[in-house]
Amino acid sequence: LSLCNKNMVKMETTKITDKNDLLADVCLAANHEGQSIKTHLEQYDLKYPSGSGHTTCTALARSFADIGDIVRGKDLYGGGGRGRKKLEDNLKTIFKKIYDNLVQNKKDAEDHYKDDGGNFLKLREDWWEANRKEVWKALTCDDEDKKLKDASYFRPTCDSSDEKGPSVAQNQCRCKDKKTGKNTDQVPTYFDYVPQFLR
Repeated sequence: LSLCNKNMVKMETTKITDKNDLLADVCLAANHEGQSIKTHLEQYDLKYPSGSGHTTCTALARSFADIGDIVRGKDLYGGGGRGRKKLEDNLKTIFKKIYDNLVQNKKDAEDHYKDDGGNFLKLREDWWEANRKEVWKALTCDDEDKKLKDASYFRPTCDSSDEKGPSVAQNQCRCKDKKTGKNTDQVPTYFDYVPQFLR
């Protein structure tokens, strides 16, 4: 399965004026990506059976990491032709707007987010860190078809807060609060912090 970034390529820089507009567009693209993965995963599993029983959440986690790499300007994949370049150029323009807004409102922002040749990598990294949980929720959110109902992640990463160690994300690839039974905002993967060539 490969990341379908066509929804991210469509982001219009004239409509995105701040970090909240960007979050809405990235979450929309993540949601479409999640739907695409769920739709095509059965065919993928037939062709490349893993036997692990965790393929859905793993595919979502890898796609989540790819989205993070794209947003942060760390995507190593050179394919996609003009669409990939257009996406990166759009993101640079969007993060310049966010940077300009920050510098205008906060004096220390200019020193903290020094313009590194128009890439704004530190700002992009901080934006991702602040918003990764929202992107994960968008990626795993629409489950009307119940394909994620019992989907679990391949290893225990959820903080169970019971001093017994981490638990496994078992419903919609999300961590649950053991007391309330509700989904938490915790992202059960750290693939987005693993270098792309190692995933």
